[in-house]
Amino acid sequence: MEIISKRLRLEVITHDDIEDIHILHSFPEVDKFNTNGIPKDIEETRKSVEPFILEQTKFPRKNYTFKVIHQADKEFIGLAGITLSLDKFRLGEIFFKLSPIHWNNGYATEIAEALIKIGFEELNLHRIEAGTNADNFQSIRVLEKIGMHREGLRRKIVPMHGEWKDGYLYGIVEDDPR
Repeated sequence: MEIISKRLRLEVITHDDIEDIHILHSFPEVDKFNTNGIPKDIEETRKSVEPFILEQTKFPRKNYTFKVIHQADKEFIGLAGITLSLDKFRLGEIFFKLSPIHWNNGYATEIAEALIKIGFEELNLHRIEAGTNADNFQSIRVLEKIGMHREGLRRKIVPMHGEWKDGYLYGIVEDDPR
């Protein structure tokens, strides 16, 4: 599966993407709201990414993890994905993360809109969620801009840098306006 938006292309990740993913996860700015921490080496990145690559061979699939490519210059700019519940709830959870040099260009909004569209139109989901650290104002803005609703505060749910942080739960259902 690949997703094409106005400026971006989302393609499933492969072993060839490990170095780009490692670089992305090594930015302190990306790590600020990432629960995994900065990888100690590329082998740690390889081990963390391997399950998402193997998931591509399963049926039915529970997870779609994409590299985000800028269409104009074919540059890797981030990761995005959707995890499915695979049950009667028809639920998916989206995520996105971008290299800091590509922040503030509207790419996160474009990615999130594309994931929502695929979730409802191709994956036949009823509901799509996203969680975010309560201090991640950029992600909060993106989720609200694409029509997701803040549905609650999840107290001390996010383990980050040795302490528990609050997180917000956002959701959108198939018949909500987009």
